[in-house]
Amino acid sequence: MSQEIAVVGSPDFTTGFRLAGVRRFANVPDDDKAEELDDAVEQMLAAEDVGIIVMHDEDLDHLSRNTRKSVETSVEPVLVTLGGSGSSSGLREQIKRAIGIDLMDEDQQ
Repeated sequence: MSQEIAVVGSPDFTTGFRLAGVRRFANVPDDDKAEELDDAVEQMLAAEDVGIIVMHDEDLDHLSRNTRKSVETSVEPVLVTLGGSGSSSGLREQIKRAIGIDLMDEDQQ
């Protein structure tokens, strides 16, 4: 079964991904993040056809402790965050967690 990329966030954040062909998304307006973001993320985590969840890095701050722990420890689907500071090292760690090796580690080459 092929898996899809899902995007969760504000309509401004998800629009670019939708234009690029991402079909799974959850729009959560900035004013509603405190109430709706956890539910949107939990639905994507539970979806069997989602392999990657993309979110803006700052949206992690709006998640409850339990949901944040779920996304941080999830291997499938894996959460990838974009934006914010230090995103390249965060992305490196996310990829390492998802596939089990550090692709940027020259000792493993």
